[in-house]
Amino acid sequence: MRSHGAVELVHRILSDKQLTLAVAESLTAGNIQARISAVSGASRFFVGGVTAYTIPIKARLLGVDQSMAEECNAVSSQVAIEMATGASRLFSASFAVATTGYAEPSPSIEEPFAHVAVVGGHNCRVLFDGIHRGAGLGREAMQHATAAFAIDALASVLTRPEVFEGWYQGA
Repeated sequence: MRSHGAVELVHRILSDKQLTLAVAESLTAGNIQARISAVSGASRFFVGGVTAYTIPIKARLLGVDQSMAEECNAVSSQVAIEMATGASRLFSASFAVATTGYAEPSPSIEEPFAHVAVVGGHNCRVLFDGIHRGAGLGREAMQHATAAFAIDALASVLTRPEVFEGWYQGA
């Protein structure tokens, strides 16, 4: 699925079901929020987002376990899940998506990669937990590609019938 079509799908499903979305971004630096809010009528479902680059901000605003995040430089599946959970709770959203990772190679990172998580429901059930790899991508391309990957993951989650079998109520 291409992210523009995915954004439209997310918009339609969440608007039709009167559900909401929050976003927590690190690596993608606001790209997901920009793509979601670019759709006319996004205010019907998009309640807000946080771009949290540093570990103390991830901990303070999103409730990420600081000591766990420090052990992995805030790049792990668990950090992404905690960021999404924190965004869902912060904004009282039905669903939340989060990204964290490395946007470019470094002496310790051979190629860029990102962890993406989608959570939903009042219990913030993990609905997606995946890795996007960006071999050969530069910083900006990785940020854009990860945002597209995250939106595609969210759209895919929202098209699964079992996601809406009553568990999300009270979100």
